[in-house]
Amino acid sequence: MKDKLETRSFLLLLLLVSVAFLWVLKPFWMSIFWACAVAVIFYPLQRKLQQSLGDKPNRNALLTLTIAVVIVVIPVLGIAYSFIQEGVQFYQKVDSGEIRPGEFLQQIETAFPFIPDLLETLGIEMDNLRQKISEFAVTASRTLAEQALTVGQNTFSFVVGVALMVYLVFFLLRDGHLLINLMVRALPLGDQRERELFGKFAEVTRATVKGNIVVAMVQGALGGIIFAILGIPGALLWGVVMAFLSLIPAVGAGIVWLPVAVYLLATGSIWEGLVLIAFGAIVIGLADNILRPLLVGRDTKLPDYIVLFSTLGGLALFGITGFVIGPLVAALFMAFWNIFMREFNID
Repeated sequence: MKDKLETRSFLLLLLLVSVAFLWVLKPFWMSIFWACAVAVIFYPLQRKLQQSLGDKPNRNALLTLTIAVVIVVIPVLGIAYSFIQEGVQFYQKVDSGEIRPGEFLQQIETAFPFIPDLLETLGIEMDNLRQKISEFAVTASRTLAEQALTVGQNTFSFVVGVALMVYLVFFLLRDGHLLINLMVRALPLGDQRERELFGKFAEVTRATVKGNIVVAMVQGALGGIIFAILGIPGALLWGVVMAFLSLIPAVGAGIVWLPVAVYLLATGSIWEGLVLIAFGAIVIGLADNILRPLLVGRDTKLPDYIVLFSTLGGLALFGITGFVIGPLVAALFMAFWNIFMREFNID
């Protein structure tokens, strides 16, 4: 009786201490999560360096970390800074009246007279739509400007977060295999199950981060380039917006380039509009349809509809990090059920 009481008391305290530790780490969850993601992505490179340079963990981890910073961290920070600058300039133009979103809709209505009738059939009033678009443009641009100001005011916190992420990546690269072995020993799920789940975590994280970022970079770059060639203002801003939107499967960059193409057609820039439609549908669209299944769906072994819904749900719940967390939760959900069906002989 005494032994059972002691065991239960110890397990209760173990649970409380673990929860308290996770609560203490709460301010740094995003830094920890992205450190794990970067370490998982670049761990194969770490192994190759170990085979080439010998078993020198500190040197190999430092070299891998340097490559990761040059390839990932610095370009992302540079693009984010340029995006914020472009967004602030766009807000200033909207706020000063230099850009009037309501007039864009008026020009489209004049060029395509059937659109108001079609919208009325759907129960949408043009005046109300024009007002909503104007309000949305002002609100979105103001939000972007406020976020830019917030980032500027919280530069120290942001720099600390990035520094902690980079610092943790080094130790995860160097000691990650030891941490995995320790967790396998500690968790009471069975070693084989735990290694299968950790393998699934690494597989899905690597596929979603690497795959989605590649797709986003390709689509954003292609969109920004065609916008610049056609002389559309804010090509860098819209390129980055298309890159972010491309994280959403089946929707993506078309949210940006299609309305712009319609506007070009409405304002008499027929060739520019047709070129943008053709380029968006064929080049940008094919980049998504070819690369995403190859880089994301195949490696995660998830159906396309699961990837879509889990990504949208992740983005809604966790923000930009959700494009990884959503598919990861879905993959772990399916992995747990596969283990259950296999071990309990459920056909």
